[in-house]
Amino acid sequence: MRGPALAFALPALDSRLADRGLDTAGLHEIAAASETLSDDAAATLFLAGIAARFAEQPGHTMLWAVTAFDLYAPGIEQVGLGPDKILYGQGRKDIEVLAMAEDALRDGSLACVIAEVKAADMTATRRLQLAAADGQTPMLLYRRHRVRGRCPLAVPSAAMTRWRIGCVPSERLPWAGVGRPRWLVELVRQRSGNPFSLELEACDATGRLALPAATADRAAATERALSQAA
Repeated sequence: MRGPALAFALPALDSRLADRGLDTAGLHEIAAASETLSDDAAATLFLAGIAARFAEQPGHTMLWAVTAFDLYAPGIEQVGLGPDKILYGQGRKDIEVLAMAEDALRDGSLACVIAEVKAADMTATRRLQLAAADGQTPMLLYRRHRVRGRCPLAVPSAAMTRWRIGCVPSERLPWAGVGRPRWLVELVRQRSGNPFSLELEACDATGRLALPAATADRAAATERALSQAA
């Protein structure tokens, strides 16, 4: 059973998704574009921003399950996921983390569940997808790099969407300083839809992505031209 979709509130992204957003009763996978710390951080913040939006209602909490606790809480809080929103769980092995996530999904009381693993086969992902549907709870599975130079998304999965996130240079500012981070957001696979990639500005304090200013201006100009032609 599918749930309602959580839109990114970004037409350039939502219009390319088969469900016009992320199914709130499905499994969604995220991986970093490489094993570098910068790409790993980008992927972590991407899924944290999504989780922040799932849990934005007062009183809503989510589970973040890991084998190694290496999360940087202040960074996660900067994308809208404060400590009052997160329950942490730690297992010794991937199989324990996956079991913890499955139980949390079936409980149905959480805003969403995040699990970080290095290995999850088709059987494991199918179980997570079924548990997400049964509990009507979104599942975000972060596949950490296990083999250097090999994308974790190369193995088959039952996920509804599969995302790969990497860093790209931010826009040069007219003064000394660092611009808003930018990511290359790639949808590698989605059910009933095509893959695509977009260069986007990183999550803001509410977990929302944005188009780079120049891209947004071009999109607005195109939309005006189409409306005038009609």
